Amino acid sequence: MIVFFALLPAYFLSIFYRSFLSVIAGPVMTDLAIGPRELGLLGSAWFFAFALSQFPIGWALDRLGPRRTVTAAMAIGTVGAFLFANANGAVAGILAMALIGIGCSPIFMASLFLFARTAEASRFAFLTSVFIGLGSLGNIVGAAPLAIAAAHYGWRPSMLVMAGCFLVATALAGLLIHDPPRAESASGKAEGLIAGLASILKLRPLWLLAPITLTGYAILATARGLWVAPFMIDVHGLDAVTAGHAATAMALTMVVGAFIYGGLEKAMRRTKPLVFWGTVATAAAFALLAAAGASSAIVATALFALIGAIGFTYAILMAHARLFFPAHLIGRGMTAVNFLFISGAALAQSGSGWFIAGQRAAGLDAATTFAHLHWAFAGLLLASAAIYAFTPERPKA
Repeated sequence: MIVFFALLPAYFLSIFYRSFLSVIAGPVMTDLAIGPRELGLLGSAWFFAFALSQFPIGWALDRLGPRRTVTAAMAIGTVGAFLFANANGAVAGILAMALIGIGCSPIFMASLFLFARTAEASRFAFLTSVFIGLGSLGNIVGAAPLAIAAAHYGWRPSMLVMAGCFLVATALAGLLIHDPPRAESASGKAEGLIAGLASILKLRPLWLLAPITLTGYAILATARGLWVAPFMIDVHGLDAVTAGHAATAMALTMVVGAFIYGGLEKAMRRTKPLVFWGTVATAAAFALLAAAGASSAIVATALFALIGAIGFTYAILMAHARLFFPAHLIGRGMTAVNFLFISGAALAQSGSGWFIAGQRAAGLDAATTFAHLHWAFAGLLLASAAIYAFTPERPKA
């Protein structure tokens, strides 16, 4: 419970900051004088900084402990949060988002580290799913509530409030986190950053996990965090607040999906079938969105909600990967996997921005442009699921 009290507010903000841009994309692009390509870079800056921080964060969790790791990084993130609220151009906005990404980078990993070190292994996936489900309420705040606040008070004052919350969460984490005893390798020697990464790279099942780790969460985060509201505005002509309701629907089903996947894993004691079939079903839903999403706003909203519910396999996929790490590499191992999750999202957000800008430059309308994007998402998910099918379900005895 201390882990929840200490880190859940911070994780709530981490989820918020990876998904909020979609609903205030219009005023942000206007104020900062940027287009879709730059918006993609703005969103990806958070993910790139977050991803690149994972390797030193993993070492710091194992060697320095979560308390110092989290509070130092979140102090940097607090600076970035205030900078973003006052950004006056693309460069300042990208820098601010990168600093926020650094600040958010240890939060979830520190939680998993503490669960792995202090709870029974059989409870890891369930605790992770509950933590993600509760933290994903930040996804909801970053949807319709943010759109309404931005419409009434402006996006800058709204983001200043969130920056203040980041400062409070930083202080709370520093006061409540307690470091567990340090674990050593089987040889009794502490492995450094490079040696630990080398040990992780020798774990062959992780190579089969890599494609789905790169694409599964990335595509979901890109759809929710960057393009759901622009899709509803450009294709169906909704205003920003109404489009924010569609983002809220997807955010709500992601919360529900996290709890459902956690409950199913607890009942079945298996992760691989859930991840595999959940990914295949998500690919099918994206294909339906590509084919029928332009038919009506209600159909599109329902499909986005369905994608949110069945696509959020993040927690149980992390639990599957965790099975292959020895105790002394838990921090570095899980952050290495999280690097794939987040770097995939960075590439998807940046790449999708370039993709949409290219489609528009070619003269395609919004409906066709987004249909092509959603077909691409479906294909990537199916390909990664096919590779994941060969991953062993558990380590060899």
